[in-house]
Amino acid sequence: MKKESLLELLRYGITGAATTAVNYVVYIFLLYLNWNYLVSNTIAWMFAVTFAYIVNRKMVFHSQNRVLQEAFSFVSMRFITLLLENLLLFCFIQQLHFPPLLSKLAVSIVTIIGNYVICKCHIFVKGAIHHE
Repeated sequence: MKKESLLELLRYGITGAATTAVNYVVYIFLLYLNWNYLVSNTIAWMFAVTFAYIVNRKMVFHSQNRVLQEAFSFVSMRFITLLLENLLLFCFIQQLHFPPLLSKLAVSIVTIIGNYVICKCHIFVKGAIHHE
């Protein structure tokens, strides 16, 4: 791997950990308030995706693409992982009777990998969306 690629992956890991923290703090807080786990997860996703877009654009991929088009692409592609995450949470919690926090941890592994691939290959592609 090139040094630049390794640094990008390291930056993605650090910002991903911060994004995951945002996601978990909101999720746990809403569960603490006795909200439904799927509603909690969806709201936590909204906070995390907003945070993730900003830090990925600025700190990881150093994007110069058009903000509105890129943000729409980012949110819509991440929406796919939200659907997958909610489906997996439903299976773990409703069908397998795992606790919500343990389920969220297990599902997060799939989500993190999927999100990196989506960002790298479909959203923050240099020159993909014309500069402003």
